[in-house]
Amino acid sequence: MGQGASTVTACSGNPSRVQEDEDDDEREGHRKEQDEEEEEVEDGNDWTLYAPDECVASVFRKLPTADRNRCALVCKRWHRVEGQGRQRLSLHAVAELGLALPGLLDRFPHITKLALKCDRRTVSIDDETLCSVGRACRQLQKVKLKACKGLSDRGLEEFAELVSGTLRKFSCGSCQFGPRGINAVLYHCSNLEDLTVKRLRGFVMPNPSTAEHVLPGSCSIKRLCVKDLPSAQLLGPLIAGSKSLHTLILSRVPGNWDLLLEIITEHTTSPVEFHMEKVGVTDRGLKAVARWSNLQVLYLVKPTECTNQGLSAVASGCPLLRKLHVDVMKSSRVGDEGLLMVARKCRHLQELVIIGVSATSASLSLVASECSRLERLAICTSDTFGDPELSCIADKCLALKKLCIKGCPISDRGMEALVSGCPSLVKMKVKKCRNVTPASVACLNSNRVSLVVTLDAPSTTSNAAHNGVPPGPVNVIVNPGNNVRPSHSRTPLARARLAINLVACHVLRWSASNGS
Repeated sequence: MGQGASTVTACSGNPSRVQEDEDDDEREGHRKEQDEEEEEVEDGNDWTLYAPDECVASVFRKLPTADRNRCALVCKRWHRVEGQGRQRLSLHAVAELGLALPGLLDRFPHITKLALKCDRRTVSIDDETLCSVGRACRQLQKVKLKACKGLSDRGLEEFAELVSGTLRKFSCGSCQFGPRGINAVLYHCSNLEDLTVKRLRGFVMPNPSTAEHVLPGSCSIKRLCVKDLPSAQLLGPLIAGSKSLHTLILSRVPGNWDLLLEIITEHTTSPVEFHMEKVGVTDRGLKAVARWSNLQVLYLVKPTECTNQGLSAVASGCPLLRKLHVDVMKSSRVGDEGLLMVARKCRHLQELVIIGVSATSASLSLVASECSRLERLAICTSDTFGDPELSCIADKCLALKKLCIKGCPISDRGMEALVSGCPSLVKMKVKKCRNVTPASVACLNSNRVSLVVTLDAPSTTSNAAHNGVPPGPVNVIVNPGNNVRPSHSRTPLARARLAINLVACHVLRWSASNGS
């Protein structure tokens, strides 16, 4: 009796240990129940026969595509239920697909998302096959065409008429059609909200006076993505006429966009997110972008020419910015002057990424003080960002959670400031900073147990050798989780059967209770 009492007293002194033991017992009991149910299935008691088709279909929707394909081969019922419950379908759009397409579409009558992808060196489907898809799939909401070189403007026009009432998202890339086909989609599909156009060979402008432009049509575009498109300026009327435009992405489109951006910003004021990557734009175009006072996300990646004046204009005109990415490389003239304006005007800034910007303590100190909500900061390829700048961030960025530094002249001395600075920091990455050694990471490891640090830098300094740390790329994970549960090696078929059996058991119990 005394021994039992002493045991209880010892356990009561550590309630967390008692809770852990109870959790382990509960998990072990749950695992045994699952194993018993699997044994029942293996013995021939297939409870899936009692589960309604709707329950089986709901289980299939939770599985990955490969597992669903395997489950469809179990029996005729699962084959039928899986086909009727599938809403997404991706097909290799070769020319031979036209022969097997009727049977496939009969098996999947409720498809809402369809992707037709072909290899660039293979003959793709033609216009007639695409139209047969439109006639069979009357619930299509999202369509993606990739490298379908056999499609023309005429085929896309007929397809747009067939899916005019349901299509909401359309994406096409590496196809042969041009403005005529895109205009047909915009004209017929009044519910279209998302349009992505990439590498269309039909977008050529040999004679600007006779070129066909893309018009807004009857739809209300909310997201427009244009990438790697020759004569992309033919989309200018569409951008300017989209009054509900929320997100605009321009990536690797040739030409000078300064004048066109001035025209666009005069007609539409709704964009909230704007991405520019390798676009021919200067400070004149950035001053036009500054008219979008509701802009919250701006990605400015490798513009033709950008200076402090352009960045200052954007900061002054867009005070609601939450995310700002500026990648201007070393050839730019962007530094403290532009960042000072960002700090004064953009008080809601939460994420700041600057690449190739000459940032010093003069501007970073004000950014840290004025932008009190800043949670994510990345500074890359900046020769002016050293230990004083890192110490400034450590002292003043109280809300910072993620920090990334790449290709900057910081050292272990600057890393020491993070031992007591940035109290909210949970993740940090240091890449290609040769003066940072694993010794500084070890110091952070011993003082900041909740901080995850990733160090990728060839350490060749004497400090690393003095501390006995071998040189080379280092990846350090501080305080990894201890509560990782072991994975169970069950086949996809066993997992599906187990889930359906659980549903069937609950259905049978519910029916029995109601019947009694």
